[in-house]
Amino acid sequence: MIQRLRRFFSLPSVQRRIGILTGVAVAVAVAVTGFAGYLTAQFSLYDQLDRELTQIATLTSDAIGTDVQALGGIDQQALRSVNLNLVLLRSDGYRAAVPGERVSLETGDDELALARLQEGVSHRTVHGSDGQLYRIVAVPLPRVDGSYALVIGRPLAPTLSILSDLRIVLVLFGSGGVGLGAIIGALIARSSMRPIRELTRAVTRVTQTDSLDPIEVEGDDELSQLTRSFNTMLYSLASSRARQNRLIVDASHELRTPLTSLRTNIELLVADEKSGMLPEGARKEILRDIAAQLAEFTSLIGDLVQLTRAPAKTTRIPLNLRDVVESALQRVRRRGPGLTFDVELNSLHLVGEEDTLERAVTNLLDNAVKFSPAGGTIRVLLEGDQLRISDQGPGIAEDDLPHIFDRFYRSDKARHTPGTGLGLSIVAQTVARHGGWVRASRSAEGGAEFTMRLPGFVTREGLNLDLAENADESEREEAET
Repeated sequence: MIQRLRRFFSLPSVQRRIGILTGVAVAVAVAVTGFAGYLTAQFSLYDQLDRELTQIATLTSDAIGTDVQALGGIDQQALRSVNLNLVLLRSDGYRAAVPGERVSLETGDDELALARLQEGVSHRTVHGSDGQLYRIVAVPLPRVDGSYALVIGRPLAPTLSILSDLRIVLVLFGSGGVGLGAIIGALIARSSMRPIRELTRAVTRVTQTDSLDPIEVEGDDELSQLTRSFNTMLYSLASSRARQNRLIVDASHELRTPLTSLRTNIELLVADEKSGMLPEGARKEILRDIAAQLAEFTSLIGDLVQLTRAPAKTTRIPLNLRDVVESALQRVRRRGPGLTFDVELNSLHLVGEEDTLERAVTNLLDNAVKFSPAGGTIRVLLEGDQLRISDQGPGIAEDDLPHIFDRFYRSDKARHTPGTGLGLSIVAQTVARHGGWVRASRSAEGGAEFTMRLPGFVTREGLNLDLAENADESEREEAET
């Protein structure tokens, strides 16, 4: 028990700190409120007593003024019945009291000054001759030869008793309020920290069990939003892990074929060195196969690197997509010498990654070259913010359209054609990273048609026209620059 208390106070958790701070805040509030209430009650009781004594003293002064020597006929019995004490004070210090009065009130300079000036009212707390506290009030005695002041006092014991009871009540109820506030604060802290505890358990579960199950979220406060953000991170991590696993599986499957073929050809060459079993010309053919397999292997590795490259490592610059397409066309024309390219390019200015965009356009053009028949025509149209590339090949089957941009996907028609199955995946990833989209469909001539849309600024006749209709002049000047 002692060790638990020591740990509680030595290393308080956030929940305990919230509970302690809540208890302290409640204690301070109760203390301030109780102190203010006590002072208010004390002031009210003293003020009520002063007003009552002043009223009695004013009425009594009229009676005493008619017979100062006999003190207006007031006797000890009358004073005792109303729990009062009376002193008649003259300006020279002479004091007159009711015969038989057993308690003498203490008077001082305040009462003497009032007797001499004959104006105002004086009230204060003094000690009586019996050692008790008295509240006294002094009023002037008018219409009397000589300067007199009438001093009336009443014991403060009843008032002090009320204040004492009030202190006890305030302490008891204040302590109860502090205790109740501490309990409520602890409950509130426990309830408020529940999402954080669940988040902590989830993080621990992820680190220990490698499980990415989301956390159940209730409410819409800041902690709930934090939990939702953590769930979003778990979803992203799970999706990234799934893509990574799929990439590893697909890559291992795709790499196995060229590696196996490459190993077989190399083993044949090694065996031929010892036995000379290969016929004339077979060695050159095997070497050509090895070179083709190495080229395929190199292309596959390059595509995998392209897919896994982090966007943060690339640099984006202002560019004209027309220049990118023209550069890709120069490269692709050499691969399709018997094909006709029908090209119409307008300017499209944007900020992007020049190398990756050229790679994406090249992949689309290579795909068109690969499936175009001899003497066919490939149409390339860059108009507005869209680039269309269509061919006269066999086209894309309806069943293949939903999967055409998946990694390593190869349709039945493309299984015996060269390629890695990653080119269109690279296109989709590149376009998505630039805030656009790419779609596959059948062209009007029955071949494949790919439409790529990239947001940017369209240029016609040297003038930059913002695609947004409400662009102001400053945006136009910036676009032209």
